[in-house]
Amino acid sequence: MADPKKEGFLTYAYILLYIALSSGQIFFNKIMKVEEGMTHEIYVSSVMPIGAMFAMTLWLGNTAYLYISVAFAQMLKAIMPVAVFVLGVAVGLETMSCKMLLIMSLISFGVLVASYGEININWVGVVYQMGGVVGEALRLIFMEIFVKRKGLKLNPISVMYYVSPCSAICLFLPWIFLEKPKMDEHGPWNFPPVLLILNCLCTFALNLSVFLVITHTSALTIRVAGVVKDWVVVLVSALLFADTKLTMINLFGYGIAIAGVAAYNNYKLKKEATHVSPNDSPNASEHGESSHRLESQPLTRR
Repeated sequence: MADPKKEGFLTYAYILLYIALSSGQIFFNKIMKVEEGMTHEIYVSSVMPIGAMFAMTLWLGNTAYLYISVAFAQMLKAIMPVAVFVLGVAVGLETMSCKMLLIMSLISFGVLVASYGEININWVGVVYQMGGVVGEALRLIFMEIFVKRKGLKLNPISVMYYVSPCSAICLFLPWIFLEKPKMDEHGPWNFPPVLLILNCLCTFALNLSVFLVITHTSALTIRVAGVVKDWVVVLVSALLFADTKLTMINLFGYGIAIAGVAAYNNYKLKKEATHVSPNDSPNASEHGESSHRLESQPLTRR
């Protein structure tokens, strides 16, 4: 026989949870400003490609962890500025220069040295990870085109509002045909609900934290924090996961790559700063800052 006190406690707990979530959703809907200007043509030509590339990044990047260590995957992600720059040159968003060529060569050399020092290298995982890097680079390129050529300025919250449903569909459709049959072969699904909920909350909080940091500090802060985060992930993963074996060659090569990433970020920030004239009005400066918010996220994140 059920305990009446326990039943009553659970009932009140569920009611409080409903009130908290419902109220929170209302407040979010109130404070989330979604800029006007989104049209069907812009959504199809810009938002959908961004969502598709984001889904590609998540799928391939997460699949890579099945084959390679977290630390090695993070080292391979350091090649991101090279991919972004090469694709940017291809579509006319970047200009080739001797300085940029030197920086890209430094990053590439560092990643090659880090890869050479990897003890348990798995080329399947490397291909998956590099596919994820290409997907993320294309996503950043599409976002830059979205802002600079389409002229629609969105803050990160608005980007999540538009892009997330498209990404969910792009992930759901291939899952039905490629992953679901394999999952069915292994019997009943076993998803730890607490772990999944915490993962979702962590992802949402991450995207929100990027918005808050950029809003209250600067693009430089988030980029420096991104570099620090990369080193933390590499070092902590060596303590947490048995498949991570760091060598001095690993660390030396990754250090070279990170130095190149830092030089790239510094170059981009100086280039962006020159776009804002000292004689601009405060409102003009504010609009100039918002136009860079989409591209001011760290290039070596996640």
